[in-house]
Amino acid sequence: MTAQIISGTEIAKQIRQELEQEIAELKAKHNLVPGLATVLVGEDPASQVYVRQKEKTSLALGIYSERHDLPAGTSEEELLALISRLNKDPKIHGILVQLPLPRHINETKVLYAIDPKKDVDGFHPVNVGKLMIGEPDYLPCTPHGIQQLLIRSGVKIEGAEVVVVGRSNIVGKPIANILLQKKAGANATVTVCHTRTRDMAFHTRRADILIVAAGRPKAITADMVKEGVVVIDVGVNRIGQTESGKAILCGDVDFEAVKEKARAITPVPGGVGPMTIIMLILNTVKAARIAAGLA
Repeated sequence: MTAQIISGTEIAKQIRQELEQEIAELKAKHNLVPGLATVLVGEDPASQVYVRQKEKTSLALGIYSERHDLPAGTSEEELLALISRLNKDPKIHGILVQLPLPRHINETKVLYAIDPKKDVDGFHPVNVGKLMIGEPDYLPCTPHGIQQLLIRSGVKIEGAEVVVVGRSNIVGKPIANILLQKKAGANATVTVCHTRTRDMAFHTRRADILIVAAGRPKAITADMVKEGVVVIDVGVNRIGQTESGKAILCGDVDFEAVKEKARAITPVPGGVGPMTIIMLILNTVKAARIAAGLA
């Protein structure tokens, strides 16, 4: 068996086309232009790449975009003052503060300062709480992207045994909560594994759907999965570089070995990554609708 490749690049294109039409209609019928502000503190190379991609996608879709690049020495007070200003700005419907932040800034305090109605990352405790009770305004971008990858690839989630490897607040916990909801595109039985799980392979071999966000290259090997599993690999690990200096990336799954047993699998790159960005735009459009009383 050689797995079907679940292309996040292609599925993100589908959603992008849907958003293009929706954004055009909002402008034409309601004179409403969704607005997104991104905030980057410092010069982390990966963060700079992500912010550029988000800004590029926003502008291409006709969204109003503001980018705030702050020096690494920016104080917590200065960052909170910027967030306060963006909270009050009617042109801005979504605020994204790129993580990680410099060590002298309290990330939790900063995330809590964002107006929940503009929290298009879905990290504010108000939005986390709404997700827990099944009434979210916004789903966190990466977990929502994972759900859409499964749905749009025709993977049956209802009744499936889903195993999530990783318990982060950004991926592991929210995707577990999303897929166990009593809703369409969910209704799964979910197990969450982590660094203190005994005999992780026992759990991963039971999975109909395996979602891996472990943060370790090739942590999941072929002997840890069953035939016919669907694998979503969230990891992006730099394991070297080419002679020209281009980064060599791999996921948290041993792709070449596992694809011979899996029914479907996401690649790295080109899997979950493109979905995260387009889900951010989707949340920004929804935030604009909510602000205008259209949702």
